[in-house]
Amino acid sequence: MGGVAKKLTVKMLLSSLGSLFFLVGVAFAVPAQEKRIHRHSDLSDHAHDDSHGFQYDHEAFLGKEEAKTFDQLTPEESKDRLAKIVERIDTDKDGYVSHGELHYWIKHRQRRYIEENVNKHWKEYDQNMDGKIGWEEYKNTTYGYYLDEEFEDVDDKATYKSMLMRDERRFKMADRDGDGIATREEFTAFLHPEEFDYMKSIVVQETVDDIDKNGDGKIDIHEYIGDMFTPENGESEPDWVQTEKKHFSEFRDANKDGYLDASEVAHWILPGEVDHADNEAKHLIHETDTNKDDKISKKEILANWNMFVGSQATNYGEDLTKRHDEL
Repeated sequence: MGGVAKKLTVKMLLSSLGSLFFLVGVAFAVPAQEKRIHRHSDLSDHAHDDSHGFQYDHEAFLGKEEAKTFDQLTPEESKDRLAKIVERIDTDKDGYVSHGELHYWIKHRQRRYIEENVNKHWKEYDQNMDGKIGWEEYKNTTYGYYLDEEFEDVDDKATYKSMLMRDERRFKMADRDGDGIATREEFTAFLHPEEFDYMKSIVVQETVDDIDKNGDGKIDIHEYIGDMFTPENGESEPDWVQTEKKHFSEFRDANKDGYLDASEVAHWILPGEVDHADNEAKHLIHETDTNKDDKISKKEILANWNMFVGSQATNYGEDLTKRHDEL
């Protein structure tokens, strides 16, 4: 395949599969039976134990990368920056941070990696630089070289046509007002559909399309296991395959008809989960709301600044506490 074709393939993998390509990419980093399940990670890799320091809270409130930046600041610099952040969180400008405002802020910080990914591709696709991306712009940028030839120069023409159809279906779903043009928020939904409630049906549909090899619109047990494990050279089935067969029959296939339909796939790949951002917002308010009015003022936040943000001094103190406890 020529250089242009390789460039096209990379673009298609990044865009057509959106965030789902990430799951395929980490298939070897997670158990095979987990690769299809969309779970939001916790807010921090640190244990949430305030008696041993506030690193969990720092990463939840700031985001993991920004927390590292604050770790390098002096306490004075850290407090100054926190004061400015509080003003940004207080969107209704009533002088207080409510649970809703704090919840939104924490979720926003956790989605920064998504925004960075969208920003990375935005200029490439917004060809006329009008702050929006039309379907035609996206299609021509991604597939333009081959559209005139109807993919005649591509070895696997059917696969490329299928990816174009998949892209178009997802783009139309993300385009909520149906005008054929994606705003930044709609383009984010296009690239990362699992992050948006109104896009979850497309995540389910694409999963079925990936696994349903015979094209009957549902998943049987052979397709289900085949997506996770294909024996090679007489390799015997690992124990977890037998466990997954039981899960298919006893739990996944809720109506016991021998297949997974769209509803059953949704329960499998989009399980209900704890809202970590909501819990953290409640925790921060509970710990710092001294007058118990269910909201926190800038004064209350700054009085507990080391819980929200860090610095060299506070983290050194936390390390001492941990060492003392370990001793």
